Amino acid sequence: MKLARRAERIEPFYVMEVAKAATRIAREAAGSASPMIFLNIGEPDFTAPPLVQQAAERAIRDGRTQYTDAMGLDRLRERISGWYAERFGVAVPARRIVVTAGASAALQLACLALIEAGDEILMPDPSYPCNRHFVSAAEGDAVLIPTTPAERYQLSAAKVQEHWGPRTRGVLLASPSNPTGTSIHPDELRRIHSFVQARGGITLLDEIYLGLSYDETFGHTGLAIDDQVVSINSFSKYFNMTGWRLGWMVVPEVLAPVIERLAQNLFICPSTVAQHAALACFETESIAEYERRRAEFRARRDWFIPQLQALGLTVPVMPDGAFYAWADCSEAARRLGVQGSWDFAFEAMQRAHVAVTPGRDFGHAETSRFIRFSTANSMAQLQEAVARLANILQ
Repeated sequence: MKLARRAERIEPFYVMEVAKAATRIAREAAGSASPMIFLNIGEPDFTAPPLVQQAAERAIRDGRTQYTDAMGLDRLRERISGWYAERFGVAVPARRIVVTAGASAALQLACLALIEAGDEILMPDPSYPCNRHFVSAAEGDAVLIPTTPAERYQLSAAKVQEHWGPRTRGVLLASPSNPTGTSIHPDELRRIHSFVQARGGITLLDEIYLGLSYDETFGHTGLAIDDQVVSINSFSKYFNMTGWRLGWMVVPEVLAPVIERLAQNLFICPSTVAQHAALACFETESIAEYERRRAEFRARRDWFIPQLQALGLTVPVMPDGAFYAWADCSEAARRLGVQGSWDFAFEAMQRAHVAVTPGRDFGHAETSRFIRFSTANSMAQLQEAVARLANILQ
């Protein structure tokens, strides 16, 4: 069977390949004294809080399960608009909000609407691999630009200017970022967007971890800069609804009908039950629970990263958001007698029963030296993981 060239361009998602290997090793170790600890997948260990679960049950019981508008429930779009006003002090009209089948659908819609074949989109290296594949699926070319710890692993306006070429269409940024958990300083983001706008380009901003910010310097939405920023968000991370597959995007008003037309044809609408459930995310009781959980994620970060440093797993930049640690494992790999983060990850799985993600997925600039740890796990599990790693490294 002849495959389309666009399918051939999409690389395997190695995070998932490693996850399959971890699951296999975990099955083989079933019943052992040290079951696998999974620090490889970026999924909160918290599930949807009670009010959200109850809202889903009511929607099913009351038969509210049929198609909604392709843009999403009006009530939900209004709730999201209110969240921006209350949380960030930013006015985002509901008419600019499109509810989507996860942030993945939002990114796909944005790329299909804005990227022509051969267009270049500038992205930081390292960055989340699926984002560059959305660009590729739209026949564009993702251009990965190496970043440094001094830049917080984010693009700078100077680098955007340096790499801007005749085929450049815009930038795709993430703040906070997966895999580093670092954000772009608002002033730098403003400079980047100003440069891009002056050249008639687009600023795409992945903000799915925005709610999980721990530093007032960075915890701001790019929508405060300009209504021409296209922002992608999700109910998966801060709102703990990963498997519900629900997200949203905020677009310039002129783009909304274009996105609607694409969404009608490609997705019909997001999950109706998930939308009715998500209305309860914004209740006072739910927000209080989300904030309690955010404090727990921060406490895990504050404990776990110094422990990694003590093991020789150096984290060059303290993450200011999300639930990741981007650690240089060069020294630790040497102590285990292996080379690179890929081999280190499999050694950790085999010998310590700790699953982590090698940097291979996230780019090409020194990513072979780095491991991504997910701290979206309980403190007890993180403590046990550190003890096991210490045992094999010492």
